[in-house]
Amino acid sequence: MSKYKNFLNSLEESIQSTNRDLQDVELIAVSKKKSVLEIQKVIDQGHLSFGENQIQEIENKWPDLKKLNSNIDLHFIGSIQSRKVEQIHKHCDVIHSIDRKKIVKKFAELESSGDIKRKYFIQINTGNESQKSGVLFDEADKFISDCKSNYDLNIVGLMCLPPINEEPRKHFSKLAVLAKKFNLNYLSMGMSGDYQVALECGATHIRIGTHIFGERT
Repeated sequence: MSKYKNFLNSLEESIQSTNRDLQDVELIAVSKKKSVLEIQKVIDQGHLSFGENQIQEIENKWPDLKKLNSNIDLHFIGSIQSRKVEQIHKHCDVIHSIDRKKIVKKFAELESSGDIKRKYFIQINTGNESQKSGVLFDEADKFISDCKSNYDLNIVGLMCLPPINEEPRKHFSKLAVLAKKFNLNYLSMGMSGDYQVALECGATHIRIGTHIFGERT
């Protein structure tokens, strides 16, 4: 059995243990640093949702992959540079990491001038870490309110990356409470090391690389 199928079985058990349905959770296969051939093997097993964090890598791999597999959803999960916004919007169906007003304005301008609409998550820096991307947790209420009130973007949820030296549960729980406060239905949280805790806290999108593709080289 493939690594991907093995993980799907484990994921199904994890989801059932939280009394949730497999259809409630979107598994994003994080394919950064993986070749077109490796990605196509996972697509051939029926997987349709992938995540990347570098626009250069997306431009090199995904136009051809999407021509061959038109029903793929590509998620951008990295930090966003303002000069890369246009290319990210062009290539990615879901963007998980908006975190600055300048970025929000650029995406809103692109959407108002064209007919392509994307889905967006706001990245929240739940640990208020100075070196990490994301809206500082203390400023999150104002940022989310402003985005929802003043920009015509389809903001569907919140995303976070907990501090590596802290218990992730408290950060996932904080994100879930914040999302509920603003009637946002989706939570992008949980990676290979902590996805089970994220599922217990209500994750709807988990971002998994190692368990699907193996270690990055």
